[in-house]
Amino acid sequence: MRREKTNYTIQSVSHALDVIEQFNGERDELGVTELSKRLKLHKNNVFRLLATLEARGYIEQNKATDNYRLGIRCLQLGQNYVGQVGLLRQARPILEHAARKARETALVAVLRRGAAVPLDAVESDQPVRMVSRVGEALPLHCTAVGKVYLAFCSEEELRELLPDDLSKFTERTITERPALVQQLKQAAAQGYAVDTGEYVADATSVAAPVRDYTRMVVGSVAIAAPSYRLSEERIQKEVGPLVAKAAGELSKRLGFNS
Repeated sequence: MRREKTNYTIQSVSHALDVIEQFNGERDELGVTELSKRLKLHKNNVFRLLATLEARGYIEQNKATDNYRLGIRCLQLGQNYVGQVGLLRQARPILEHAARKARETALVAVLRRGAAVPLDAVESDQPVRMVSRVGEALPLHCTAVGKVYLAFCSEEELRELLPDDLSKFTERTITERPALVQQLKQAAAQGYAVDTGEYVADATSVAAPVRDYTRMVVGSVAIAAPSYRLSEERIQKEVGPLVAKAAGELSKRLGFNS
């Protein structure tokens, strides 16, 4: 009988990763005492873990505060990951073209653990623009990059990805499942999904699906901008078709044959 992979977990390695994952953006620096409380580990154990990670470059200590922060090796690993993803290598010139054409921020996102995660972005050259949210886990039901997966997946996948209770982020967030499903049908019909201030107030985004040679949706390309610059008319006449064309071009590069 084959054993589950969790049976092979090495506790010390797991604890070391727990330490690294505490630096999640909420706090840039953390001390031994706070890490000990968060992880429910003895201070001495936490100190030894930090010392090991520091020696390998994954953690560094701020000598002025004695607190710890992520080290340069974390950045290097992240860059290695990004470089290995074929979708990103192919997407970069397409994002640059779309951002230049629309004069708005263009980004590419993928599905990870039930959330849409932007992996790369080219920001607008305008003074007021959408800042890229690279690496942030975005909800599926109220973002354009998330709706793309919901709009183009099977009914079974939709039941798995879409929770019964939909969280409300702004006054425009759709929290009623039937209304959202109807919007997803419209997105599937027109070839792109739209988020009009549903996750971030006064921010609008438009996204289209990216498929690979298996015909599966493997990502999404999006344009994001302040809502006052993305009117419904501009979305229909310019940005929607632009995003759909960009996603189609990226799909071709990944082997998709329509």
